[in-house]
Amino acid sequence: MASQPQRSLKHEYELYVEQEIEDYKDSIPRSAILRIGDEAVANLRAAEQFAFDELLIWDEVDRIIRLRLGIPSYATWRRRRLKLIAEYRRPERWGLSADAPIVREIPSDAEAHVLVVGAQQEGTAMYLVANGCQVTAVEEDPEIVEKVIAAAGVVGLTSRVNGCVTGLNQWYPESPLHAVVCSPAAFERLTAGERERVIEILKSATLDGGVHLVQTLVAGQTAVELEELRARYRGWDVSIVRDETAARTFMARKNVA
Repeated sequence: MASQPQRSLKHEYELYVEQEIEDYKDSIPRSAILRIGDEAVANLRAAEQFAFDELLIWDEVDRIIRLRLGIPSYATWRRRRLKLIAEYRRPERWGLSADAPIVREIPSDAEAHVLVVGAQQEGTAMYLVANGCQVTAVEEDPEIVEKVIAAAGVVGLTSRVNGCVTGLNQWYPESPLHAVVCSPAAFERLTAGERERVIEILKSATLDGGVHLVQTLVAGQTAVELEELRARYRGWDVSIVRDETAARTFMARKNVA
């Protein structure tokens, strides 16, 4: 699988700080921001910085907010982040078994672009993000998308997550996919015609050697008809895999040309 350039920890930290500051600005009224602006101007004048422009004022505003929020230094953030992300990389942390298809079939060091679709996929998305993947999370419920992004933000990995609040039949891939992970609900919401069109689009966007995983047996009931999936993925290597939890997953791998 092709790899993408890995962002440095320093860059991840800068993104984290920027997001924390912007979230704070969004949480307070305009009058409060103006008061911080007045404080910034006073600080610059006290430092005998008489020639300053709007950009310098906003830099000082950000510095004031950073102090108010108690944002940790890069060294402290890095130490905490490395400890927490090590926990995030464990599949058990997200309710996944060590032999789950997502663990076995999607390399943790590939910098792969993975599409994660369907409700209750926060753990799946975060496991992939923590293990180096670029994840696009597509879900109609905005709260679920927000939970994924918030979880990624805790360890400064929001740059690896692209959240899309939409239905699968309304989403179109803008870049090649290395893998697709689907919950049963993602396909259940679609008509047979919509499923056919969506699956063809996802197949076309998937790189050679890429894998699609669809959980098909939930609570002892088949959520998606296996024969339909087999027909849709004709020409791919397909199989039904199980893990230690007895969950059953339909797996299709695109043949290398």
